[in-house]
Amino acid sequence: MLKATTILAGALAAAVATSAAAEGELNLYSSRHYDTDERLYSDFEEATGITINRIEGKADELIARMSAEGANSPADILLTVDTSRLARAKNAGILQPVDSAILEARVPSYIQDSDNQWFGFSQRARIIFYDKNDVANPPRTYLDLADPAYKGQICIRSSSNTYNQTLLASIVTHHGAEKAAEWAKGVVANMARAPQGGDTDQMRGIVSGECEIAVGNSYYFARSIRKNVKGLSDSRDMIGWIFPSQDAEGAHMNLSGAGVAVHAPNRDNAVKFLEYLASDQAQQYFSAGNDEYPAVPGVGLAPSIAALGHFKPDDVNLSEVAKNIPEAQKIFDQAGWE
Repeated sequence: MLKATTILAGALAAAVATSAAAEGELNLYSSRHYDTDERLYSDFEEATGITINRIEGKADELIARMSAEGANSPADILLTVDTSRLARAKNAGILQPVDSAILEARVPSYIQDSDNQWFGFSQRARIIFYDKNDVANPPRTYLDLADPAYKGQICIRSSSNTYNQTLLASIVTHHGAEKAAEWAKGVVANMARAPQGGDTDQMRGIVSGECEIAVGNSYYFARSIRKNVKGLSDSRDMIGWIFPSQDAEGAHMNLSGAGVAVHAPNRDNAVKFLEYLASDQAQQYFSAGNDEYPAVPGVGLAPSIAALGHFKPDDVNLSEVAKNIPEAQKIFDQAGWE
């Protein structure tokens, strides 16, 4: 007897292979800014005969645009990065529930919306990086970053950064608002400089000697393994990394995900696209093309991301984390985290 996963994988392949008869269009609103995603789109078009029309922009701008367009919006799909933005889209009323046996079987429940309005399709671990030459005892958990022993050593992004917002929201979820507030104040006290730049800039801060410890998403570092990243690849050997909280909740994971627009004019094609993103082919390309972790269990990792090693991810339900994002922003403000 075939296993259920094998049957569903076969059903997914058949759905993609035979959907060319439907053809038509798909209007995709995307805030993913990666050139490597071109392969995802072209493979879907070739397999289905469905033409993808893209509008690209920043997530908040696309959410505002879809809200303003209302029932006249041509959007079929919103594709964006991080739980906070997916939650923002849901709360704005611009997504709709999707009932798909393929998505339910392949996308783990903790990285999909509790009302099936969005699904995660790739992941990035939020890692602690450190200078191997100067830091003998690096932080082992996110909470350790607030330890006074690391005063003046930490480089981390601003409080407006969505990755940090979701990280703090997860700390609220696991440890409560009071502990999260103590943590935020402690990290501010330990900063080596005012928050600036992106995740790669935090790692470059270690290379330049501005800080000894940095926080960043895994794919920024993995990219420096796969190809040359200025100011990082040549000095990568001096940087160590920790997957935090391995004896507790596990490493926090950021998502890239998508949902079907509430007024999608091509709803069937939109659902086909979400199901395609959950296919082995697309999942492998998220990893190989952009150094991300697949969302679907059992899909192989690209060498660049596999080089970071095995770890325990936090499997907290991200729908619950999303509820604490407003509280996280309030805590950031009270802590004076720029």
